[in-house]
Amino acid sequence: MHNTLYEVSGLLFISVLMVAGFKRIHLPPILGYIVVGVVMGPHALGLVDNEENIHFLAEFGIVFMLFAIGLEFSIPQFLTMRRTMLGLGSLQVLLSMIVFGFIAYTVGVSWQVALLAGGALAMSSTAVVLKQLNEQAEMQSRHGRNALGILLFQDFAAIPFLIIIPVLGVNLSGASGSDVSMSHELIWALIKGILAVVVLLVIGRVLLRPLFHEVAQSKSNELFTLTVLLVAIAAAALTSSLGLSMALGAFVAGMMLAETEYRHQIESDIRPFQDVLLGLFFITIGILIDLNVVWQHLELVLALTLGLIFLKALVVGLLEYSFGNNGGVALRTALVLAHGGEFGFALLSLMFNQKLLPELEGQILLAAAIFSMMLSPILIKYNGKITKKLMANTYNKDRKEQESMIATETEYVEDHVLICGFGRVGQTLARFLKKAGIPYIALDMDITRITEAKQAGEPVYYGDSSRKEILEAAGVERAKLVVLSISDFHTSLKTLHRVREMRRDVQIMVRTRDEAHLSQLMEAGATEVIPDTFEASMMLSSQVLLLMGHSPASILREVRKVRQSRYSLMQGFYPGDSDEATSINKPTTILHSIVLQENAAAVGKQLDQLLKNTTGIEIEAVKRDGIRGDEPELTLQLQAGDILVVRGSHENINVFEQNVLLKH
Repeated sequence: MHNTLYEVSGLLFISVLMVAGFKRIHLPPILGYIVVGVVMGPHALGLVDNEENIHFLAEFGIVFMLFAIGLEFSIPQFLTMRRTMLGLGSLQVLLSMIVFGFIAYTVGVSWQVALLAGGALAMSSTAVVLKQLNEQAEMQSRHGRNALGILLFQDFAAIPFLIIIPVLGVNLSGASGSDVSMSHELIWALIKGILAVVVLLVIGRVLLRPLFHEVAQSKSNELFTLTVLLVAIAAAALTSSLGLSMALGAFVAGMMLAETEYRHQIESDIRPFQDVLLGLFFITIGILIDLNVVWQHLELVLALTLGLIFLKALVVGLLEYSFGNNGGVALRTALVLAHGGEFGFALLSLMFNQKLLPELEGQILLAAAIFSMMLSPILIKYNGKITKKLMANTYNKDRKEQESMIATETEYVEDHVLICGFGRVGQTLARFLKKAGIPYIALDMDITRITEAKQAGEPVYYGDSSRKEILEAAGVERAKLVVLSISDFHTSLKTLHRVREMRRDVQIMVRTRDEAHLSQLMEAGATEVIPDTFEASMMLSSQVLLLMGHSPASILREVRKVRQSRYSLMQGFYPGDSDEATSINKPTTILHSIVLQENAAAVGKQLDQLLKNTTGIEIEAVKRDGIRGDEPELTLQLQAGDILVVRGSHENINVFEQNVLLKH
């Protein structure tokens, strides 16, 4: 008992240090967890040395990692991107599997295991790629969307691997007879796997919605979370009972839950478990690594790391080019995906557990995949600069042609509205401008949308609006107004900074989905920010007031007040249990009611006295004897029984409430 307690304490202590350290140097926390496993494992400090426990932890970690990935997998998204996924994605996995499998086969691994190892190395890290591309505002670019399509297929392609590995483990260990019986077992396993997936998906569609509807009505967070965990573990147990991998059931369970209307609530509730259990999985990966073996064969590991990056980039780049993308887009996509990923680790770990990989070869492969993942943030961050350097002539030529075409076609347009982002919001705005006879030019990154709109005669062009050259070509210097109708916040902020650098005088209207970004966009130079949710709320409120008999003039006056005060009326809401948890990095403004008891410190004081040494707090109203007074005078003296309605962040309100209620 004491040994186990010491092991857990040691794991937690080193995990905190490593993850904090890796975050500080801008490397994925995943790598920090792997280092924890290496340090704590039997090949280093030996604080976790029970092989059975290690295998159990690894299996359990894989189950929840696959469940988390399943939650991110969307069938509608799969169908929307089917051309990229089924074309580029399938060929990338197949060719990478053949290339890496052949290399593994030449070093003495059986052809079956070599193909599986090749499949594992074909995978890239969905978590790292999507996070970094979003932060770099490149998710809507051509290389970003191509990378997403390939990553989605990689996730889907892991299903047959999860079915095959346990069967191969039994047969290649000598428990089965001939190759003929093994082929029969593989076919039978695939049939069982397909049936299990179909059954789980059908059960999910028929039973999960009613089940979660009942659970949600109980309004119990504990019951909701327990039900989610039950579904995940029950699905894993079902596939395990069929002789298949538990991870397969967990992955399908995640897919099932992703298709329900409770997906976002599930993600919110499961997030703490998910992050911890994912960390647990990567710790078990680190535990498997023998530092002595890696050190003794360090040159080979480094050569394999560079070989993995080069060959994977070559396969992806050639496929991208053959699918009609220019050399620059092909190379950028290749650099983004040229590394090992968590799915690959999961498959290699399963192969270790099934004794499919020889110790030496397995250690070297695993270390090479981890090293490649350590380099992935650098490759993704500088994919544009590397491409410009390596393809200075062709890449820059394509860009110049694109800019020249936009500049030529818009040369005589002036006093126009420049619309950055031509989605539904941008298109609706364009229709109003067209009816009003106001010229406009639109920029967007969706090539299909641009093609359709151009064919219809719209002045719309393909281009990254955060690039100075594209903005110049679209006549930002001659524009009367710039509208950012981009749904992605990072892209919008990047574009806003770029426009403001080029023109200090132009008015910039910005659309945002999240009111939490309002102040940040205003500080970055937006003339006005329009939050989607609030505009819908204001429209609804206006209609309600109109139907309740208020005059149109009074309603218009109130709406103008809200807009003139830059939505200050809407910068706080009463949080409920159904609201998503507030991000640590984005504190949300809320409203909170404080009841003053007779012995409260605030009784007998004026409002200005309470606010004197307080920051980040506003008094919205004071309710006394059942009557609410909005915007109260600061000279108002508070009485016992008063209710203060205050606006601020959770943290500021907690501090303020303690000061207000502190007993005499």
